[in-house]
Amino acid sequence: MSPRPKWLFEGARVLDRAQDREGIVQFIGDYEDPSTRRFTPEAVFLRPEGGGREWIVAEHQALRPAEAR
Repeated sequence: MSPRPKWLFEGARVLDRAQDREGIVQFIGDYEDPSTRRFTPEAVFLRPEGGGREWIVAEHQALRPAEAR
């Protein structure tokens, strides 16, 4: 896994290219999928701006900084 980029931090607005959606980084940390027991270090937990259902990105390489508004 490559080092985490400086623009990726809790509170950052990012684009998840795999799902073609934007989110705010809620947390970056270890995650174990309860159904597969697969462990992911430094998973990125995202939530849509303004609230909504959180999703998890295992590989931060799929993320990019979101365009400024």
